[in-house]
Amino acid sequence: MRADAPVAALDVRVYEVPTDEPEADGTLTWSSTTVVLVQARAGGCMGTGWTYSAGACGPLIREKLAPVVVGRDALAVTGAWEAMVRACRNLGRPGIVSTAVAAVDLALWDLKARLLDLPLYRLLGAVRDQVPVYGSGGFTSYDDATLRRQLEHWAGDLQIPRVKIKIGESWGGRVERDLLRVRQAREVLGDDVELYVDANGGYTVGQAVRVGQQLADSGVTWFEEPVSSDDLGGLADVRRQVLPDVAAGEYGYDLFGFRQLCEARAVDCLQADVTRCAGITDWLRTAAVAASYNLDVSAHCGPAQHVHPAAAVPNLRHLEYFHDHVRLERLLFDGVLDPMGGALRPDPGRPGNGLELREADAEQYRTA
Repeated sequence: MRADAPVAALDVRVYEVPTDEPEADGTLTWSSTTVVLVQARAGGCMGTGWTYSAGACGPLIREKLAPVVVGRDALAVTGAWEAMVRACRNLGRPGIVSTAVAAVDLALWDLKARLLDLPLYRLLGAVRDQVPVYGSGGFTSYDDATLRRQLEHWAGDLQIPRVKIKIGESWGGRVERDLLRVRQAREVLGDDVELYVDANGGYTVGQAVRVGQQLADSGVTWFEEPVSSDDLGGLADVRRQVLPDVAAGEYGYDLFGFRQLCEARAVDCLQADVTRCAGITDWLRTAAVAASYNLDVSAHCGPAQHVHPAAAVPNLRHLEYFHDHVRLERLLFDGVLDPMGGALRPDPGRPGNGLELREADAEQYRTA
C-alpha cells in the first residue's frame, strides 16, 4: 500500500433485523435491532464498522461526515475523528451524532489495520490475547422455561462462568417477580457461576437499595443501572448501601459524561459502548479516564466490535456477550468468534476486525 492512501469513499447501509422473539427489559420493549453499517475504502482495501442506533444516522453520515473524511489519509484515523466531531458542532455531540461518528470511526480503524495487514488488536497495542465475557440476556419478557434454557446455554454449553439477567420489570413495578427470577437463576446456575443483574434504570433509589440488599442473598455481584445513569447522586447513594458492584455508563457519549460518573463515585466499574461513544478513538480514552480513578471498564454489548479494543485495554474487566447482538453478528458476518470457556480470542491471522459481511444474507434485512 501507499503510505498516503486517501479514503476514497464511505458507503452506508441500514439494516433492520427482527429479534427471535419480542423482548423487554425494565424500561423498554423491542422486536428488532437497527444496524447502520459503514464501509470505508482506500488503497484497494475496505474497512467495516457499524452502530446499533437509528436509521437517521445514514443521511447524517452521508451528508455531514463523509465530506470531511473522504480524501483524508486513511492512516490518520484520529484526525478524521476530530474533523467529524467538529463538523457536528451545531448538531449536538451526544445521541445520534455520536453513534454516527462511531460507525465511521470503527470502519476507519478496521481499514487502517487491513491496509497494514495487521489484526486490529495488535495495531491498537494488545495487552491480552483473550477477552473475558459474560453471557447476557435474561429478558423480563422471558417465561421461566426460556430463561432456564438461555442460562443453561451460557453456563453449560458454552461454559461461560458469569451471566446476567434483566430485572426492574415495568419500571420497578414487579419487584417480587424480579427477586423470584434472580432466585430461579441462581438455582439453575448453582454456586460456581457469577450472577449479574441489570435494572436498566427502572428503580427509584429507595427501591434499588432494598432490592440490592436482597440480591446479595442470591450471591449477585453486579448491579447494573439500579437507577437512571443520569442520576449521579442516586447511583452513588445506592452504591454506598449495597454489596454488589454498581455499574453504569452504557449511555455515555463523551469523555465529559464518563468523567462525571467517575467523579461522583457512582460506579464500581465503568461501562462504555464503542458503538455509542464515538468509536474506538474515544472508547480507548474513556478507559484511560476510568483508570485515572482506579476503575475497571466493561465493554457494553456488540462483542464483535469490542473484542479488539478490549484486548488493548489494561483495566478491562469483561465484555458483554449480548444475545441480540451475538445472533445478529452471526446472521450477517463470517469470522464471528466463539466464546467457549468464557472468553473471545481475536484471530491473529485475520487482518482488521476479522469479519467479512455476507452481502447476500444481509440484503434481506436492508432498509436503506
